[in-house]
Amino acid sequence: MEMINLTIDGQKVQVPEGTTVLEAARKAGIDIPTLCYLKDINKIGACRVCLVEIEKTRGLQPSCTYPVSEGMHVKTNTPLIREARKAVVELILSNHPMECLTCNRNRNCELQALSKQLGITDIRFQGENTTFPMDFSSAAVERIPDKCILCRRCVAVCGKAQGIGILGATERGFKSIVAPAFHRPLAEVNCVLCGQCINVCPVGALREKSHVQKVWDAIANPDKVVFVQTAPAVRAALGEEFGLPIGTIVTKKMVAAIRRLGIDKVFDTDFTADLTIMEEGSELVQRIKNGGKLPLITSCSPGWVKYCEHHAPEFLENMSTAKSPQQMFGALVKTYGAEKYGIDPARIFSVSVMPCTAKKFEAERPEMKASGFTDVDAVLTTRELASMIKEAGIDFAALPDEEYDDPMGMSTGAGLIFGVTGGVMEAALRTVYELVTGEHLEKIDFVAVRGLKGVKEATIELPPVGTVRVAVAHGLGNAKKLLDKVKAGEQYHFIEIMACPGGCINGGGQPIVSSAERMRLQEDYRAMRAKAIYQEDKGMIMRKSHENPAIIKIYEEFLLKPLGEKSHHLLHTHYQPRVKYRALANQEECKE
Repeated sequence: MEMINLTIDGQKVQVPEGTTVLEAARKAGIDIPTLCYLKDINKIGACRVCLVEIEKTRGLQPSCTYPVSEGMHVKTNTPLIREARKAVVELILSNHPMECLTCNRNRNCELQALSKQLGITDIRFQGENTTFPMDFSSAAVERIPDKCILCRRCVAVCGKAQGIGILGATERGFKSIVAPAFHRPLAEVNCVLCGQCINVCPVGALREKSHVQKVWDAIANPDKVVFVQTAPAVRAALGEEFGLPIGTIVTKKMVAAIRRLGIDKVFDTDFTADLTIMEEGSELVQRIKNGGKLPLITSCSPGWVKYCEHHAPEFLENMSTAKSPQQMFGALVKTYGAEKYGIDPARIFSVSVMPCTAKKFEAERPEMKASGFTDVDAVLTTRELASMIKEAGIDFAALPDEEYDDPMGMSTGAGLIFGVTGGVMEAALRTVYELVTGEHLEKIDFVAVRGLKGVKEATIELPPVGTVRVAVAHGLGNAKKLLDKVKAGEQYHFIEIMACPGGCINGGGQPIVSSAERMRLQEDYRAMRAKAIYQEDKGMIMRKSHENPAIIKIYEEFLLKPLGEKSHHLLHTHYQPRVKYRALANQEECKE
């Protein structure tokens, strides 16, 4: 690859051909502020915050899109540049709600941080402000368009990374707005509620639907017994909300913090992740042996399930009937758990702490009432749990280490790695191999399904079944590519799909990593969180789901066997096709 030599602020820099001025400056340790830019996703030069002077060119140029050339001379910090950047941000602020103190992104807002960085203390421009209706229609994601700065990051991640494209810029000039087609509410379009748009929004224009007050009310209600489950990916990211480095595992302090909120019992979703492997693994073996519908596709990710219902209903028969670990836990805590603790299930308020916004939608599905009650009453994202801990005045770093409650707090490394892309596949293979062969599996790290490559494939020998082909996709854009291969005739036995790029460690409810921080990091933040998950798995005594004593016991005492009658009633379900736009369905109804 040809190398290009240029000078930035007097420093000589050498970068590969095709590099942008912004990327070259970052390599030289020079920080050019950005707002609409998002590494690998959005490079459109829309906000004009990253303007620089380039010798022999007219005017200022956006560094995020301008390619380097041999002998180029760039200036990033002149009076003209500083004044231009200030003016751009002041214009944005002149049409932005000044609600910083009450905004959910206060102190974690890129516009706020940029204003401080540029030394903006006054706004010189006053004029009319846009007012758009807010969209609270969906069960998981809320839109506050007045806070939108038209950076189009959400448009890029929804269209490019997820391959859905429900968001786009519409109208013109001062009336421009980012919204679904024809300004339809999120609940009426084919949004999968993955929350990736929230994670990339630099301001508070997108947020999760909060269940915080619902949980506080339950804690304060003497007639309620509040049980909490925490998903595997939460422990690898929660610490970031308290200033700990990315990839710090905080499992035991998290348990302690949740108890101090006034929660009655704290359990581990990894327990039902192990249970998912028993049910889903048995389903895979059954389909392979009995000529069932293949490939079997995982059903743990509610964003992927909703995508399949909207965009690929022909694969619904391939979907595992096993519920997600969240929903299995919800069904069991109000049946098995109620029996164990001698509590009326009507009094149990079941809370899950999830890295995922789509889990809020999943909890409200009509299919999820197998216990006779709503299985999961409230879903908190990692960010929402952090906000409750802060609101309660708990010094997170000073907390002692505490353990989960038994019996639904006991889990294995297999359940833990559900939090990363490829984790469900690897956990399943650890168990399926021993269930099928009856032999002890020594080498249990299936590294072929690990990592951030969009689509991963592997084979495993399962005597007497033979060679089993598996595939893993993360991010719905990659899921579509994999499904297209299946449609074209590619043969697989088992497929794992996670809606979010990187899997649950990058779920829509995880701590937000700003664009500037993503650029500064030497390693992908998703890989840093995943590394923490794998490290904890490696140090666990039990690393195979079928070896979990609590799982063995729940089958002996309650469920009797995988895929049995009680298991099917509580732990399995089916999904139905959905139209892409609800308005189309309404039109069909009118015709009838």
